[in-house]
Amino acid sequence: MLFRQSAIRDNLRLRAAILQAVRRFFVETGFLEVETPWRIPAPAPETHIEAVPADGWFIHTSPELCMKRLLAAGYPRIFQICRCARDRERGDRHLPEFTILEWYAAGWTYREMMSHCEALIGFIARTIGRGNRIDWMGNRVDLSLPWHRMTVREAFDRYSPVPLEDALARDRFDEMIGCVIEPRLGLDKPLFLYDYPARCGALARLKPGDPSVAERFELYINGLELCNAFTELTDPVEQRQRFAAEAARRSADGRRPYPSPDRFLDALAHMPPAAGNALGLDRLVMLLTGAERIDDVVAFTPEEL
Repeated sequence: MLFRQSAIRDNLRLRAAILQAVRRFFVETGFLEVETPWRIPAPAPETHIEAVPADGWFIHTSPELCMKRLLAAGYPRIFQICRCARDRERGDRHLPEFTILEWYAAGWTYREMMSHCEALIGFIARTIGRGNRIDWMGNRVDLSLPWHRMTVREAFDRYSPVPLEDALARDRFDEMIGCVIEPRLGLDKPLFLYDYPARCGALARLKPGDPSVAERFELYINGLELCNAFTELTDPVEQRQRFAAEAARRSADGRRPYPSPDRFLDALAHMPPAAGNALGLDRLVMLLTGAERIDDVVAFTPEEL
């Protein structure tokens, strides 16, 4: 095991270059880099994400709650590169401890965030010498604009053997997305999958004029989910109600209960309209290095510690 790090030396050097490019892009587009605590008393009660306990608190699964408190305090454009942890996540594309890039911009919706995401990934690819293409898993993806966009309903109509409403009613939505739809997305150009069912966006604003969907998108490149973004919900009353519903679903599934994140909810009343995005940096490094396993872009895996 000692020599695995030697075998992936080129990937780790490219990883460092990617991180430098990320910071340069955000500084040049007017964002402030911030750091928030990684150990928090109360994570967001998301149904399918498990936080890791840490001395009576929890390691954050995302820096989202603290970063939104900074938005509420008057920081209009912020980004962060940090380590996060999620229990029971391990595979060729998952690590229980991973690196996330998260950023927020006051005054934006998910539409502006899509454009910013395009610019970010294009900038990184050009900076490290990849130009306008990504070669991964034997497939070439063209990064030139415009990128594709598809609603969740369109994806179900096109690819799923189970209609969207049936998938939601039978609790098969995640199964259809992950096993049937996801592998077909972004094969020639990156694709934004957007307008998720309202129940699938616990922290996202509902779409004006169509409250059946949340203003949420995920980005796919060659079948790999890369990021998750929202137009942010800023109504503390509605957010508290959604958290209560998520907590009830967690309880019904026999999952660990979390304390209520009251300080976040109190701050939400002061948060401006904004959009946020969380991008898996380890997965981006996989795409840009051609690595097929997440193990090949990190210095140490859990099994080596």
